[in-house]
Amino acid sequence: MTRSFEPVGLLLTLLCALAGAGLACADTPRIGAEDDWYPYTAWRDGQIVGMSADIVRAAFASSETSIELAAYPYSRCMELARSGVLAACFNTTPDSRIEEQFLLPEELLFSDDILLWARNGAAPLTDLNALAGKRVAVTIGYTYGEPFDNRQDILRVPVRRDLNGFLMLQRDRVDYVVAFRGTTQALIEQNPELAEQFVALATVHQPQLYLTFSRHHPQAPALLKRFDQGMRQIRGDGTYQKIIQRWQLPARQAAAHTTTLLNRP
Repeated sequence: MTRSFEPVGLLLTLLCALAGAGLACADTPRIGAEDDWYPYTAWRDGQIVGMSADIVRAAFASSETSIELAAYPYSRCMELARSGVLAACFNTTPDSRIEEQFLLPEELLFSDDILLWARNGAAPLTDLNALAGKRVAVTIGYTYGEPFDNRQDILRVPVRRDLNGFLMLQRDRVDYVVAFRGTTQALIEQNPELAEQFVALATVHQPQLYLTFSRHHPQAPALLKRFDQGMRQIRGDGTYQKIIQRWQLPARQAAAHTTTLLNRP
């Protein structure tokens, strides 16, 4: 089920009619935006907000390209883009499967650390072998780097949202949660009852996140070129850095961690 984004489409239609540009708007490509991944992209108070949403809008505006953003759960967003219903979807951490099924631009949106979270007092980890047989909450549709994703001995517990994973961890229904640093900081800010209960034990992955384009949508190849053009422009004129600074997350919730599981078996 999608989150409610119909009012956005209705408003766009009305504006197009008032402007006498109904035909042009009918051809406006739709790009899927993740609906519940704040502060990067989320549906809040009747609109799509977040750092990467601002970046996507700015890149296309800089290249004078009209788009419409539509909010979806991540897994649904990616499936609609894969099948060509949507021209593109974000935020994606590419792996070999993504690279095979989608078109990737040259320009990334941003980068963040994926961390392994546990309850305070948990024993440190030195490699992925320590996760064998452990219950790890993972968000449906997300990828966490091939070293983690390819392991068959981890007991993955799928959850709809990162928050659900942390609530399960709080109640000892899972042993760990895998989640991005930035989204976890924002989640704890918004749910103070979770504060000071978890620690980041290790870095699982340091992915670059992308706007991925459909291989089956007729406008996708041209949009990809316009997106790359716009991204280079906003990086060059300082717009990109201003967006990053505007969404800078508070440092007080960042959990210290010294172990990395990157490139370890």
